[in-house]
Amino acid sequence: MGNIIEVRELGKQVQDATGELTILDDVGFSVAAGETVAIVGASGSGKSTLLGILAGLDTPTSGTVTLAQKDIFALDEDGRAQFRQANLGFVFQSFQLLPHLTALENVMLPLELRGDSAARTKAEAMLERVGLASRLKHYPKFLSGGEQQRVALARAFVAEPPLLFADEPTGSLDAATGEAVMQLMFALNRERGSTLVLVTHDSAIAARCGRIVTMAAGRLTGELHPRKEALCA
Repeated sequence: MGNIIEVRELGKQVQDATGELTILDDVGFSVAAGETVAIVGASGSGKSTLLGILAGLDTPTSGTVTLAQKDIFALDEDGRAQFRQANLGFVFQSFQLLPHLTALENVMLPLELRGDSAARTKAEAMLERVGLASRLKHYPKFLSGGEQQRVALARAFVAEPPLLFADEPTGSLDAATGEAVMQLMFALNRERGSTLVLVTHDSAIAARCGRIVTMAAGRLTGELHPRKEALCA
């Protein structure tokens, strides 16, 4: 399989009170289609900024990001939004569900944005897959943290994107709920054959992936391959 992610000479600098602060410094790596990669590092190492740039949610100061053969920063903001809609799923630590929409409506949204006439049927099936068939009409404030994250997983996977990004997806959950959510995320990823890149501080979660990329002070500092196969088991 070819590479679905290509990152070259990526840099990110911002101005602060003391001058220019470097968040990412000459970052480069590739991810093969179907691979699972964990990005780990201490707080402030740049891992969440890197993930945001990979998803086109943030912009770099220098360098390139190519996703599915597309240089995403050669696109304007609208073009990147359209690319995300067609190719990416994203799971956030804070769930990022729309509070005025029910669980079903939150999961239907990415399909409706594509004009999918079967949005309701697909969303209902996806919520049933994540164990929430009885919670379709509930608003996020009436769902537990684990239930909200399962809705977020359903929303990320429902359109079957080739790329899935997850930023500390268990960071807001207790250990038992986080474990259940991660088992579900990896199961869904295997079923759909997508490429998964996740940021985590949890070494046990990282070890489930085919590759672990470590970061410190905005630079890649090493790689581990906890499993011989490229997919999580």
